[in-house]
Amino acid sequence: MKITEEIIAKDLLSIQAVFLKPEDPFTWASGIKSPIYCDNRLTLSAPAVRKDVEEGLAQIVKEKFPDAQMLMGTSTAGIAHAAITATILDMPMGYVRSGHKDHGRQNQIEGRLEKGQKVVVIEDLISTGGSVLEVVNVLREAGADVLGIASIFTYGMKKGMDRLSDAGVVNYSLSNFDTLVGVAADEGYIKDSDVSKLRAFIKDPSDPAWMKL
Repeated sequence: MKITEEIIAKDLLSIQAVFLKPEDPFTWASGIKSPIYCDNRLTLSAPAVRKDVEEGLAQIVKEKFPDAQMLMGTSTAGIAHAAITATILDMPMGYVRSGHKDHGRQNQIEGRLEKGQKVVVIEDLISTGGSVLEVVNVLREAGADVLGIASIFTYGMKKGMDRLSDAGVVNYSLSNFDTLVGVAADEGYIKDSDVSKLRAFIKDPSDPAWMKL
């Protein structure tokens, strides 16, 4: 079965891995009021959704990165997804820690990575792009040829897209904010009147004016 953006959007909404609450927004650590909350770790606890996600990630790797030799998960959310996807594809995998270990060999990259090896990074969520680009930079410094990123969901924020572009990194996500909002309206998770609020938010998350629409 071809895993589409709409299928993944329905999956994420059904288990509240992505939750939309425009009338009573969440507060991010930065203080920004957000109508969306995303926790893709919940996909690991839902076998049917997890199956769609891992098959979809494998599909991206096969179609978009046919030369890939290894998958690298982001710590910690991408590790399980990288492992399951690598099993589907019969590929080696590893992961990148957020920092060096303070004991043993003090590794930051776990798994055997050879210089010049063609790597795809597996990430659960792309927002501003900062954390995944740290992983990309660590891998590049270790001599990896990072082909790109396969992720579960992206907000599609301009800041994140610009950062990836500036770093010369391509990302393919299983689903995205725009698709999810459309599916949420069609499936009755939100009112039609909420759609303009949500799209105004994603255009400029730092501007609280979306709440008054």
